[in-house]
Amino acid sequence: MTDMLVAQRRERLLSELRASGGLKVVELATRLGVSRATVRRDLLDLESEGALSRVRGGAMLATPGPAPTSAGSAGGSFARAERTLGLLVPSATYYYPRVVAGVQEVAAENDARVVISLTDYTRESDTQRIEELAASGASGLLVASPGGHDLPDKTLDELERTGLPFVLLERQPHDPFAACEFVATDHRQGAFAAVRHFAKLGHSSVALFTNGSPTAALLRAGHEAAVDRLGLERSAPVLDSGRPTLGSGEAAAQYDQFIKDCLAAKVRAALVHSDHDAIELMRRMRLRHLQAPEDLALIAYDDEIASLADVPLTAVAPPKHEIGQQAARLLLDRLDAPDPLAVPVRQLFMQPRLTVRSSCGTRGQS
Repeated sequence: MTDMLVAQRRERLLSELRASGGLKVVELATRLGVSRATVRRDLLDLESEGALSRVRGGAMLATPGPAPTSAGSAGGSFARAERTLGLLVPSATYYYPRVVAGVQEVAAENDARVVISLTDYTRESDTQRIEELAASGASGLLVASPGGHDLPDKTLDELERTGLPFVLLERQPHDPFAACEFVATDHRQGAFAAVRHFAKLGHSSVALFTNGSPTAALLRAGHEAAVDRLGLERSAPVLDSGRPTLGSGEAAAQYDQFIKDCLAAKVRAALVHSDHDAIELMRRMRLRHLQAPEDLALIAYDDEIASLADVPLTAVAPPKHEIGQQAARLLLDRLDAPDPLAVPVRQLFMQPRLTVRSSCGTRGQS
């Protein structure tokens, strides 16, 4: 009976890792309802079976590599060396699960293996995590470092010191002239598309609410460009909340101030980053007997849970799955090339998608 429970628990553990791409020990212990010591023992045993690789604080899910093929097998071809893609991401629970899924999909199609390490948005762990991935036998690296969208020069130096090919995910080198491959969402285009949609609905001014995230500066740039190019009024409120704890009194005060500023400026449309903030903003609106889209039309940015809002939120969705797919393809192209140094450096921007739902209304109000 005990063996059966252990087997069931370990299958559940692997299922959780498959769903999220990678988790820390503390997260696995919480989800499974067992102690951290039990999780560590399970990870040790599963690693010995080749199901995963452990890293400091958690586990890196492994996708199986190709089975060895001898020269005398069907077709008489030699086996291609196993490629292992080392994947560094800041989170396994928000934004990046879809990116990870895209990487895993392309890796599986190309008989490659993926190992994952998590950084928890602490830049200090960059060097350690990069070293761990390199030591794990990674053939190349896919990197979404913590912090902003500009990769710090120090992190770029660390990546180059590994001697491994690498592609940045949702990041760009701080030096715009660095010969560095990346695949990133053009968040400025996403913000521009949202403001343009409001303008087509008849709004002459569009406010902007951001939550202090690394994406905020890019959204402000896109919003500003749209206001300028579309000839909209410049008096609309632009507020950054500074990333207070969701649900806190400080956060509520920021939402209330934004609503007050919009009403005072007679602005009836707003782009809000993120989905969580847009949903909380609607809740604060209801306390004032205001509704979306009648009193304030909303477009959310991220589209993680926007469709689940009481009034389903029109939302801008970064192409997360495709980001992972394209980054994996770039890296595999370089790994498989007869002369990797002869492959041109490729830098790819992808535009987000606007999905229209109920929260922006059908007619704008000036």
